[in-house]
Amino acid sequence: MRGPFLSHNRAAVACLGLMLMLASCAAPPPAAPPGPAPAGSSGVTTIDGAAVQFAAFQNSAFPYRGQIPNYQETGKSRPFLDVDDNGRLGHSSPRGGLLWEDQTYNDRTVLLAAPQNFDPNAPATIVVFFHGNMATLERDVIARQQIVRQLADSGLNAVLVAPQLAHDAPDSSAGKFWSPGGFAAFLNEAEGKLGDFYPAARGAFRRMPVVIVAYSGGYLPAAYSLSVGGDGGRVRGLVLLDALYGEKDKFVGWVEGPGRNAFFVSAYSTSSRDGNLAVEAQLQQAGLTVQNDLPASLGPGAIAFVDAGSIDHNDFVTSAWGGAPLRDIFSRMR
Repeated sequence: MRGPFLSHNRAAVACLGLMLMLASCAAPPPAAPPGPAPAGSSGVTTIDGAAVQFAAFQNSAFPYRGQIPNYQETGKSRPFLDVDDNGRLGHSSPRGGLLWEDQTYNDRTVLLAAPQNFDPNAPATIVVFFHGNMATLERDVIARQQIVRQLADSGLNAVLVAPQLAHDAPDSSAGKFWSPGGFAAFLNEAEGKLGDFYPAARGAFRRMPVVIVAYSGGYLPAAYSLSVGGDGGRVRGLVLLDALYGEKDKFVGWVEGPGRNAFFVSAYSTSSRDGNLAVEAQLQQAGLTVQNDLPASLGPGAIAFVDAGSIDHNDFVTSAWGGAPLRDIFSRMR
């Protein structure tokens, strides 16, 4: 119908031409931040105010068939998979007993989450979260501990990257994060996957600073990521949530050295109080300024130890001050 209508109404043609000319002279609307891949594509879903994807990584923690360095802080190494039952490989865990590779250490899954208002072209951060023992990404990191929700509610312009560690087991093994350069390889792969999330801003992720968050047994991959993982210059902050159970010298060495230009927060309950008090004393003896409350802004060089009181360790991430400690910490990262 459009052809006959225009041919019989030249006045309408002239009016339309004038309108198009005026529209072409008008200022274009401001460009919106590049959005993530549409929900439903490549397994992307919306959960807790964020676009979420579960991706298989080559450089996630597991499977791992290398050595355990400094086994139980003895200074000696030993094979991680030290049991072979007719070809079925297993690991003798100090807490969990015999844990089989095919059940516990064979999950390559990594959780990627971007809050709905995330803008990769604005100043942004990559948050790497290391979960604790007896955890899975969906049941615990998302549903029980509300990590995605706390990030989305904080207003921080950041994306979350959380690898599956030992699958639903009482074990803190770091897997590939024990390896020199392991953390850098993991970050490099994560940046590629995030670039698939935001194709129009693919290069932005390789320039973003990184904040490591470790809860409970997540301290072990965090400690080795900082000490041998590579890409340490990009780490702008470390957050430990009831997590100082070991590798204290690695954390102290990082805060005193590469971490001097980053911030360090360790919040704790009775479960890890002794470890926190020991590290706090070491840092004070080294002449560093330590706070016992969170500063209004977490900037370079800030060091804070926060005693959250007698909080149940298993509920720490959703019960410490205000019920959303990570949301509070993230909101101070400006």
